Amino acid sequence: MYKVLALDLDGTVLTDEHTIHPEVKRAIKEAKQHCKVVVVTGRHHTAARPYYYELELDTPIICCNGTYVYDYANEKVLKQNSIDKEDAQIFIELAREFQVKMVMYISDAMTYSNYNPITYMQALESWAKTAPQAHRPKIYKVDSFSETAKQTEHVWKFVVEGCPSSVERLLEHPWVERQFNGERSWSNRIDFAAKGNSKGLRLAEYVSELGYHANHVIAVGDNHNDISMLQYANLGVAMRNADDTVKSHAKLVCSTDNNQDGLARLIREKIKG
Repeated sequence: MYKVLALDLDGTVLTDEHTIHPEVKRAIKEAKQHCKVVVVTGRHHTAARPYYYELELDTPIICCNGTYVYDYANEKVLKQNSIDKEDAQIFIELAREFQVKMVMYISDAMTYSNYNPITYMQALESWAKTAPQAHRPKIYKVDSFSETAKQTEHVWKFVVEGCPSSVERLLEHPWVERQFNGERSWSNRIDFAAKGNSKGLRLAEYVSELGYHANHVIAVGDNHNDISMLQYANLGVAMRNADDTVKSHAKLVCSTDNNQDGLARLIREKIKG
């Protein structure tokens, strides 16, 4: 019997409109009666917060591709492997040199450049303003990534976007390869977290702490940063909207994409069936 249901958010639980299909929401709430439901996301905890409360979850959340585990009930980080401050400064300089746009995830917020903003962050900031005040994500522009990094306790992750060739050159830079895990989240967008972090590794730690093992786990995702947890879980499921690379690492492909109710049917079949 499955004891843990691990779910990615974007492209999996969330539709393309950043909402949760009503049947998916119901199925997740039903699953809570039978197993632990844990969100494993590339998002910052502040950007996942509205969905966490919408789903009425009570488990810690695994954020930024396994960089840290956050407890909403007590508003604290339970464990983390953040980016070294000196490494953060070097990376910021390299990003400037390669002329790419960037988002920096810090302790309590997502920050992006006031001078060279990433378009999707402006849309995300507008979305954040529609969330209930108590659960509103913290997203804002900064004048200097370097100064912001000095003032925060943690730098969780960088998201880099730009000309595909520039992004690839940064990904393949020898120093970056030694210090960071780079995982593609879009055709011209790569997430950079501290070396060793992955969704699969952090999920495995969480499951072990519960006293379970991989045989007790279903994991569902749609993107390259989900591959590690799909490989770890006894049942790794790729969404229909995932690309062929992701699907090749899954044992099962969901019957529909993230805009329909296939995930709900899968959950009901595997958790209660």
